[in-house]
Amino acid sequence: MEVKAILIAGGHGSRLYPFTHYVQKTMLPLFDRPVIDYALGTIRRAGIKDITIVSNQFIGQITRHVGQGLEGERIHYVIEEEPRGVAEALKLARPYNDQVRLLIYFSDNITTMELDETVANFSDAELPPGCILMAREERHPEAFGVGVLDEDGNLIDIVEKPEHPPSNLAIGGIYLFDERFWTYLDQAEGMHGVHTSISDVNRIYVNDKEAELISVGEKTWVDCGTPETLLKASMMAKEGKLDPTPHR
Repeated sequence: MEVKAILIAGGHGSRLYPFTHYVQKTMLPLFDRPVIDYALGTIRRAGIKDITIVSNQFIGQITRHVGQGLEGERIHYVIEEEPRGVAEALKLARPYNDQVRLLIYFSDNITTMELDETVANFSDAELPPGCILMAREERHPEAFGVGVLDEDGNLIDIVEKPEHPPSNLAIGGIYLFDERFWTYLDQAEGMHGVHTSISDVNRIYVNDKEAELISVGEKTWVDCGTPETLLKASMMAKEGKLDPTPHR
């Protein structure tokens, strides 16, 4: 089954004010390329050809830069007129992405993790393969969904932005979901309403023991959603540690 990608680049980008008063956050520079090039590079190197980009009132800046995409790609643009939460942003992309397997990628996340083999295996699975959650160790994981592990190190729950994190394992930003994703999102929204988070959907998979956790390990993963982390990622890009190219 085909795996498509939804790239979420919406919201106010308030952590990057005042720049995001005028510039779409994914168009801010990482050294000599905009942030979105690095996110798209990861998606493209995973072999995904159908990409939906959800963004705010500055989506025109993205469309002028990305255009129709590379040869053989299908790029869809969806405007989020008002930030109404993650569930609403995702549902805007649903018409292009129903009854498929999905890579959902929140645009702040820049990683050197390569997903080609993972996506290929996910696509080839005959039965619905559940979800795959990308995780990394964070010194201060309070801003993310945080994994709750049992004594054997198995993931048993996810807590969204906890004041007192149960572990340092941040789960947030890059996910693979099987074709049941929209059913589970509807189910989560029925329970949590406008406060539905991606962790609520993940929790359904976890409770059904159909979630696999992949740690970034020694690979790089930067959440470049603040001035400090944007600068850190820019220095890494300057040093050639990050790859914006569509092919290996």
